[in-house]
Amino acid sequence: MKKLIKATMAVAALFVMFACTDKIETSKYLEVTPNNISGSWRLESSCGAPLADGSYVYIDFDRKERTFEMYQNTDSFSTRYITGRYYIYVDGKVGSVIRGDYDFGNGGWTHRYIVTKLTENRMEWRALDDRKYIDVYVRCDIPDSILDAGVEEE
Repeated sequence: MKKLIKATMAVAALFVMFACTDKIETSKYLEVTPNNISGSWRLESSCGAPLADGSYVYIDFDRKERTFEMYQNTDSFSTRYITGRYYIYVDGKVGSVIRGDYDFGNGGWTHRYIVTKLTENRMEWRALDDRKYIDVYVRCDIPDSILDAGVEEE
């Protein structure tokens, strides 16, 4: 009888605990497609750390043409405007992978990336060849000052 009372009290305690908590919000992740990543993104962090003050990487994906435009200053003192093509494919073992090639024969991206946790406003890229290398992108509008600086570079 004591065991039955203890079990009933335990179930009641669990019921009260879950009934009183706020609804746990779970994000439904989007499928990684050109349509769902289309638009402008800003690199928020790389390898778990925010970018250095004043540094930025913006990338704009065109879903129809499968092209990208990148504006970044991580390896220069001014904005570098870089263009190219991107490709998304599904690897049965790891999921959706994105890779890219730069225009003008400048080669491919340093890594191929497993795209995870894609929501309307955020996504994570994990390097296929170094799973500890994770970039986090957030959806944004690219500032006009950056767009203008990129145009001047052309």
